[in-house]
Amino acid sequence: MTPFTTLDGLAVALDRSNVDTDQIIPARFLRKPRSAGYQNFLFHDVREAEPDFPLNGRAPAILVADANFGCGSSREGAVYALVDAGIRCVIAPSFGDIFAGNAGKNGLLTVVLAPDLAAALRAQLPASMRVDLPAQQVRFPDGSVHGFAIDAFRKRCLVEGLDDIGLTLAHAGEIAAFQDADRAARPWAMPA
Repeated sequence: MTPFTTLDGLAVALDRSNVDTDQIIPARFLRKPRSAGYQNFLFHDVREAEPDFPLNGRAPAILVADANFGCGSSREGAVYALVDAGIRCVIAPSFGDIFAGNAGKNGLLTVVLAPDLAAALRAQLPASMRVDLPAQQVRFPDGSVHGFAIDAFRKRCLVEGLDDIGLTLAHAGEIAAFQDADRAARPWAMPA
C-alpha cells in the first residue's frame, strides 16, 4: 500500500448525501477481475445519465461529499473503484462504518468534517487543496486550515503504508519466535 502523508491535488464536490456503495460501483461490475482496475466503473450509472456529473472529464485526487458517504452494503469494490481512479481521500460529514473500515485498509483516507465546514469546502470546488495526514489538517482552496480527528492506529497504517498483510509481516520476527517456541513445546503438533 502506498504511504499517505500529504496530498496536494484537485478536489471535486459531490453534493449528495447517502451515496451508497451500489452508486459508487454497481454490483454487476464486481464479477470482473480487479487486475485491470475498477476506475472505469466508478459512479458508472450516474456518469452515464448525468453529463455534468462532477467526476466527468476530471481526475480528482480528493472527493468532498455530503453526509453518509459509502452507506449500504459492505462492498469493498467501492473503495477499489475510488482508489483505482486516483482518489486518495474522501471528505464528508459522515461515512458508512464498513466503507470507512475498508477505506483505511486499502489506502483511502476518510476525513470527517462538520457539516457546515464540508458544505463550505464543497462551495469552493473544483479547486486544488491540501490534505496533511501527519498534521491532521485540511487546507481549503481559500487558504483556511481545519483540523480533523483520526484513529491513531488507522493513521499509523496509512502513513506507513501498512495493509493487513504488511502489518502482519511487521511482526514476522515475533511470529517466528512463537512458532519456534511452540514447536519446542509441542513437537508432535508441527510438521517436520
